[in-house]
Amino acid sequence: MNDWQSWAAIVVFIGTYTLIISEKIHRVAAAIGGAALMLAIGATDDKSAFYSEHTGIDWNVIFLLLGMMMIVGVLKKTGMFEYLAIWSVKRARAKPFRVMVMLIVITAIASALLDNVTTVLLIAPVTLLVCERLALPSAPFLIAEVLASNVGGTATLVGDPPNIIIASRAGLTFNDFLVHLAPLCVVLILVLIALCRFLFRKSFLYDEERAEEVMALEEREAIRDPRLLVQGLIVLVLVVAGFVLHPLLHFEPSVVALLGAGLLIAISTVRTGDVLSEVEWPTLGFFAGLFIMIGGLIETGVIGEVSESLADVIGEHELGGSMLLLGASAVLSGIVDNIPYVATMAPITSDLVESMGGGPDHVLWWSLALGADLGGNATAIGASANVVVLGIAERNRQPISFWQFTRYGLVVTAVTVTLAAVYVWLRYFALA
Repeated sequence: MNDWQSWAAIVVFIGTYTLIISEKIHRVAAAIGGAALMLAIGATDDKSAFYSEHTGIDWNVIFLLLGMMMIVGVLKKTGMFEYLAIWSVKRARAKPFRVMVMLIVITAIASALLDNVTTVLLIAPVTLLVCERLALPSAPFLIAEVLASNVGGTATLVGDPPNIIIASRAGLTFNDFLVHLAPLCVVLILVLIALCRFLFRKSFLYDEERAEEVMALEEREAIRDPRLLVQGLIVLVLVVAGFVLHPLLHFEPSVVALLGAGLLIAISTVRTGDVLSEVEWPTLGFFAGLFIMIGGLIETGVIGEVSESLADVIGEHELGGSMLLLGASAVLSGIVDNIPYVATMAPITSDLVESMGGGPDHVLWWSLALGADLGGNATAIGASANVVVLGIAERNRQPISFWQFTRYGLVVTAVTVTLAAVYVWLRYFALA
């Protein structure tokens, strides 16, 4: 790593990360600009950036997100998520803490089946409405939902974007994530509920008059298109089944998601343009730029140098390496968005696993996933879902400051990461 291109690639990469963290310019502009500079300095080229499986854009990730965004875009038109929110409030008898528990559970489950960014986009506006009706501060409920989305999203391949990157790089299936991470996530959601009862204890003020008004709402009125809802749910079930049956069907998750999106558009009356307008194109562009930048680091040998250095430090000590990767991932994912962090670490982890002679489901992959996903809860910029919810709150004149979120996120992250470390030690070492 002595040539000028390697050092230039490092400068571009660090500069881009600095812009993303500082938010001086939009992160999509930063990522695409960084990708353009990587191409301009010759750190990578068009063939490597657009066609290479190892150093180019990971199209499986892009199209998996595209397919799922299209399916959720259709479901959004049915009013299903509004129905679930009103239903949960009524089942909780409009008691604030019970409402929070219901919303946490719904958010966690939805984030595991869909993705956490899409889930919070749909749940947060409804939460603002519920809090307004109950005369409750919205910040605690929104923060709790974000924390739940990141924990729930950890459980499955499609729940959190970092998992998609890890699965693509390691060759992991939907079932692998269910078997290795879902049991822990169930425990962590229960722990999160207990923590929220303590952290937000001053926010659970019950207004009997307001509660009666909310209880009078009819959730069925939220469903705007019953037929489309049935069609959407059937397709969603088929898509999730396709993910689970990957070992038998041998269809990549991206193919399953696109087939589901195409089927839903074909059998429903929704217009293709309306569905495509719901797709988060900036997010897909961000991913594309990011992959090209990481490819530039791989092509110039920077990633290889880092991998060799880490391998020398870790050696054959799988336990020490797992704990180091888990802890470092949690800390770094709290400082920067966990998506670019995992995109950077995935090739390094792959080299470490290979040097240890491990398979696709090696413990290092689960340490990386747990550290990055749970560490994303630490700060307001640690995960994409965090940034999305803060933006929604600000647009609705219920702003949540960076430190207001972070002081709760740090506590939850410290507890959940510690429990994850215990889980990794017990499952893969003590009881293996």
